[in-house]
Amino acid sequence: MSAGEPPGGPSVEPAGEPPAESRVAVAIADHVATVTLTRPEKHNALDLPMLDAISAAAERLCAEPDVRAVVLHGAGRSFCSGLDFPAVAAAGGLEAFRGVLDEPPPNYFQRAAYGWIQVPVPVIAAVHGHCLGGGLQIALAADIRIAAADARLSVMEGRWGLIPDMSITRTLTRLAGIDIAKELTFTARELSGEEADRLGLVTRLAEDPLAAAHALAHEIAAMSPDAVRAAKRLFDEAWTGSAQDTLALEARLQGELIGKLRG
Repeated sequence: MSAGEPPGGPSVEPAGEPPAESRVAVAIADHVATVTLTRPEKHNALDLPMLDAISAAAERLCAEPDVRAVVLHGAGRSFCSGLDFPAVAAAGGLEAFRGVLDEPPPNYFQRAAYGWIQVPVPVIAAVHGHCLGGGLQIALAADIRIAAADARLSVMEGRWGLIPDMSITRTLTRLAGIDIAKELTFTARELSGEEADRLGLVTRLAEDPLAAAHALAHEIAAMSPDAVRAAKRLFDEAWTGSAQDTLALEARLQGELIGKLRG
């Protein structure tokens, strides 16, 4: 099933909601893409059109050769407050999406987060307000997270009798120790941006996360785009590889860059 057609048929939009394509805005200037979640009246909660639009934005940026860095943030008071359960209930409830679990990974829900890992350039998430559940998993998929000290973060799926399943296994345990990942998941407790910084869930704090994210994105965009793309690929692919494989990858990518310099 494609990202543009969620399980059970086309996206369901409650009366009065804007169309799916307006859920996420993508603006590109000076080699930096700014991706804005634009459902502020719902704290950017994830309904099906929002999931469609997020996945589509990531897919689009995978194919934008002139983009050198991405800033991902939420409009209004929050980054993303997680799954919109009333909207999902209107689409048939969680039971209606059981078939998604049998899809080849990444499945429909996983793509909204995992897609940002697949973007070949650095993705910087600017986190403020609520960053909960699926919203946190989307932020964790960014390469760098800059958060407000008073942001509220939670692996909150346990409150609903569920586990986090939007590619968190590729992110959280790499950022924090597995014991921290378990504790946060078992308890579903909220933590502040300050605590998230101490635990390694965010890269650093800023009074204005969006401004800081843009400043960093433009700094990265001024570097060699080939070298930055190769560095992201190196760290992502080498994270869990053997010494032999990762050292070989270093040499291969370096050889490709030297070849471009000679050319």
